Amino acid sequence: MRPSVKLVTLALALLCAGQVAAQTAGAKPALGSPTADQLPIYEVDPTWPPTLPNDWIWGDIRGLFVDDDDHLWVLHMPSSLTPQEIGAATDPPIADCCFPAPPVLELDPAGNVLRTWGGPGEGYTWYDQEHGIYIDHHGFVWTGTSNGFHVMKFTQDGEHVLTIGEPGVNKGSNDPDHLGGPANFYVEPRTNEIFIADGYRNRRVVVYDAATGNYLRHWGAYGNPPDDTYDYEYPVRVDDPPQQFRTVHGIAGSKDGLIYVADRRGNRIQVFRQNGEYVMERFVRPETGGSGTGFTLQFSRDPEQSILYLMDGTNQRIWLLRREDLKILDRFGRPGRQNGQFIRAHMLAIDSRNRLYTGEAGNGRRIQRWILAGTRPASSVAPPAP
Repeated sequence: MRPSVKLVTLALALLCAGQVAAQTAGAKPALGSPTADQLPIYEVDPTWPPTLPNDWIWGDIRGLFVDDDDHLWVLHMPSSLTPQEIGAATDPPIADCCFPAPPVLELDPAGNVLRTWGGPGEGYTWYDQEHGIYIDHHGFVWTGTSNGFHVMKFTQDGEHVLTIGEPGVNKGSNDPDHLGGPANFYVEPRTNEIFIADGYRNRRVVVYDAATGNYLRHWGAYGNPPDDTYDYEYPVRVDDPPQQFRTVHGIAGSKDGLIYVADRRGNRIQVFRQNGEYVMERFVRPETGGSGTGFTLQFSRDPEQSILYLMDGTNQRIWLLRREDLKILDRFGRPGRQNGQFIRAHMLAIDSRNRLYTGEAGNGRRIQRWILAGTRPASSVAPPAP
C-alpha cells in the first residue's frame, strides 16, 4: 500500500526538525551535540535551500560561515557561472533565467535571504576569485581571494573597513605586508588577531592585528620559516613528509588555544600553538593526488570540541577525527550528483543545532544542509584507514 501524501510530508517534516532517528545499527535520537565517543549520523535535508529570489543562482561556493544567530553566510564566485547558466544577464539576454547572485549572502535557518552585497565599490578592489568568509567576535566580515593577494574586512552591511595586503602584488611567503592567495581565516577573540591560511600561492600561516592590519608573525610547515623554492613531490610520503606546506587552505582555532591547519595538496592537518609552535600532524589519504584531501576544518559543538571535521574535495567525503590526537574515527559522503553526494566538496559549517552545511565548487555549485538524525557509539564504528 502506497503511503499518502500527508504521511510522506509529515515524515519529511520530522526529519528536517531533527526528530527522526536514522535507521542505522546503534543509532539513537540525539540529545545533544556529537562527541568523539558518540559519533554523528547525518541525513541530508532535501527541502533546503529554497530557490533564491530575483532569479538568482550562485556559482562556486567559496566560503561558508555560521554566525551567533545561526545565520549562514555564503561567499560564492559569480564569475564561475557560464552564459548558459545566467542567460538572462547576457547582453542581449539568451534565456528567461538567470542572474548571478551578489557575492555575499546572509541566510536565516529557513533559507530566507536577509542581506546581500559585494562586488566592485569605491575605496577598495574587489576580487576576481572570491574565497573564504569569516564573521569575527565583533561582527566584522572577513573575505579573501584564491588567485589574488589581499584580504578585506567589512561591516555586515558591506561597508569596507580594512584591507590587508596589496591587490595585484605578491612578494613571497616571508614578506610581512603582502599576501599570496589567502584562502580562509580565524580571529582569536582574546587577542583580536587574525590568522590567515595564506596558501594558494604562499606557503604559510600569517597573523595580523585584526583592528589595524599590522603584521605580527608567520610560519610554515612544522612551525619553520616557509621556503617558496621547496620542490614538492607526489605522491606524499608519510615516512618522508614534505617539509613545506603545499596549499594552506583551511584553518580553525579551538577554544583551548590551538590552531588547526589543513594543507590541501599536502593531504594533511597540522596543529600549532598560536605562537607557531608545532604540536602534531595527521595525513589523510596521503596517496591522493590532484587537489588533495585537506580542504576545510570545523569543530563539533560539544564543549570540548572533541570532533574535528575535515572536508575532502577529491575523495568527496567528510572525515571525522578525534581532535585531541587526530585519530580518524569515521567518514561519510561519496562522489555523485544526488542528495547527500558531492561534486567538488569545498566548504563546511555547523550551527548551534548541529545542522551541517556543505558547499561545492566546480561543477557542483550548490549548498546542502544535513540534519543530525542520531548518534552511535564510536566503539561500534570500524575506523577507516587513514
